[in-house]
Amino acid sequence: MSALATTSGKAGRAAAAIARGGPGLGLGMGVIYLSLIVLFPLAAVVWTAGERGWQGFWGAITTPDSWAALMLTLGASAIVALINVVMGTVIAWVLVRDNFPGKSIVDTLIDLPFALPTIVAGLVLLAIYGTNSPLGINLAYTRAGVIVALLFVTLPFVVRTVQPVLAELDTDMEQAAHSLGASPGVTFRRVVLPNLLPAMLSGGGLAFTRAIAEFGSTVLLSGNLPFHTQVAAVNIFARIESGDTTAAAAVATALLIVSFVVLVLLDLVQRWGSRRG
Repeated sequence: MSALATTSGKAGRAAAAIARGGPGLGLGMGVIYLSLIVLFPLAAVVWTAGERGWQGFWGAITTPDSWAALMLTLGASAIVALINVVMGTVIAWVLVRDNFPGKSIVDTLIDLPFALPTIVAGLVLLAIYGTNSPLGINLAYTRAGVIVALLFVTLPFVVRTVQPVLAELDTDMEQAAHSLGASPGVTFRRVVLPNLLPAMLSGGGLAFTRAIAEFGSTVLLSGNLPFHTQVAAVNIFARIESGDTTAAAAVATALLIVSFVVLVLLDLVQRWGSRRG
């Protein structure tokens, strides 16, 4: 009990010290922490990728196997983002607007991909959709299997982005549209969708950036077949195993650039949504 009190006292004194230091001290601590955890490691990857110059960087990401892995990753991630934008919005709508037995269980299961280790997710998907599938659906070592794995790990991003916006949406406008004779489809398209669109785009962007970095859930189900099912993250791992760290850093930097561009676009979408809302 005394140890707990001592710890609480130290935490309180630390918080008081930050408060006395004002915003400058808090900002400094935040910048230092962000630099150590995020900025310095990313800078090290980019620096390693540039050790051979621009020609070496471009040559590393355009080798046949790396380029095929990048194209598969970006294409599959785009497909996954589009599917999840639609299905994630549908699931969010059901969770917010409908009541049914087991609703709380379904709502909890949505977060399962967040908590489940991705390698475990890959093992589960392989057991369900592998060569010994109890459903009779064999997606092992196929590009369809890659897409299914990415759908599993990215679904919560859209649902959890759209769900709170839909929950706070004023239904009076929908009722007014219905009273004026608008059909449910017209009401959704003209009233609901414009309010949900920023959240849908943000969720889709987050799902896309998460998908291009996925490793654990795809490494088992895809079979890691170069030029066929090998995704970029697995290609990076293979290059590190072979000792070509610079090439691995180059492919990682290419993914980093794509992610940064998407995050900038997401910020613009959020600003647009704030101005509209």
